[in-house]
Amino acid sequence: MSAPGLHPLWRPYTQMKSAAPPLEAVATRGSRIVLADGCELIDGIASWWTAVHGYNHPHIAAAVADQLGRMPHVMFGGLTHAPAERLAQRLTALLPGALNHVFFTDSGSVAVEVALKMAVQLWLNRGETGRTRVLAFRGGYHGDTMGAMSACDPEEGMHRRFGAYLPTQVFCDLPRDAERSAALDATLARHRHELAAVIVEPLVQGAGGMLTHPPEVLATVARLARRHGLPLIADEIFTGFARTGTLFACEQAEIVPDILCLSKALTGGTLALAATVATTEIFSAFWSDDPAAALMHGPTFMANPLACAAANASLDLFETEPRRAQAAAIAARLEAGLRPLARLAGVRDVRVLGAIGAVQFAQAPDLAALKSRLVARGVWVRPFGDILYLTPALTVPDDDLDRLIAAVAAETEAIAAALA
Repeated sequence: MSAPGLHPLWRPYTQMKSAAPPLEAVATRGSRIVLADGCELIDGIASWWTAVHGYNHPHIAAAVADQLGRMPHVMFGGLTHAPAERLAQRLTALLPGALNHVFFTDSGSVAVEVALKMAVQLWLNRGETGRTRVLAFRGGYHGDTMGAMSACDPEEGMHRRFGAYLPTQVFCDLPRDAERSAALDATLARHRHELAAVIVEPLVQGAGGMLTHPPEVLATVARLARRHGLPLIADEIFTGFARTGTLFACEQAEIVPDILCLSKALTGGTLALAATVATTEIFSAFWSDDPAAALMHGPTFMANPLACAAANASLDLFETEPRRAQAAAIAARLEAGLRPLARLAGVRDVRVLGAIGAVQFAQAPDLAALKSRLVARGVWVRPFGDILYLTPALTVPDDDLDRLIAAVAAETEAIAAALA
């Protein structure tokens, strides 16, 4: 075997030996990425679903610049600062029910890790041992760190090769019908003594394939978790901040989870920040004179002032600009442009929910070739598995959105024609 070439940068989810060289981005503006050769690509996935306001929004840029000049970072152990205090207050005011206590981290995976840790320690603080597992759902994805990986789909997910390394969780199908609801109920009863919580992606299992489910399914999950006395963790890292049409996906099922995870769009796609938000009931189990009852977690850059400033500016935009209306308008355009593709040969399904549109093929296409053709069409869209999807910025101009839809439609039609 020949010696590996020199690759100082190890890239995500990439076989470095055979991958095509990455494209060099030199600037961003609006919904576009500018490449080193001067070409512009319309970003159809908002930089992994983060840039909900588009790139370089002047309000966020000004807030970050102002904070940078005053205090870019300070440790959060024993200190506090106004950007974090204000952001926590605003998030708890926006979230439903008694989700009143915010723990900041710096990535979605870690937000999930903290949620799992909260759930396990909740029972320990109540004097119950042995509750160290969670019930998760097939098709789910919750992150790339150890605990988060263990709650991802164990068979179809990207982390299945790590099975022997990971904690063993309990898995069920989402309760999409009476039979699967009964199965979930029975599984919760059977494993109740060892379960710490139930974790779910509300309405959309994102990296699992943009798999959608109606609010009634989410409501059933919440009802059964409560019936068995188990905290419900809602992973809204992808679905939060109007991606599904409401500010938070949980609103559509009229449920209040016990713990909720946020990241990605929290700062409008500018800086790394995440939050794990718990209800007062959960927080109360940690409120004690016993030091051992404290939540023993503390990322070095938690509540980073720069990131908190960006997040506060992002929330300003949700208050002053019509993001939910924009999500509804994107949904209508995605429906009109993608739904007709469902009749084509080789297309298994077309799904649209809020500002999410996905075409699922009967079998995975040649992804490398498909990505190259999409770039040649002037769009940045990253299909995975058997899914070709769009999750653009909520501010995407109509012309750019139409070009994204046209590119997806043209490639889908070409794949269908090759199968004919």
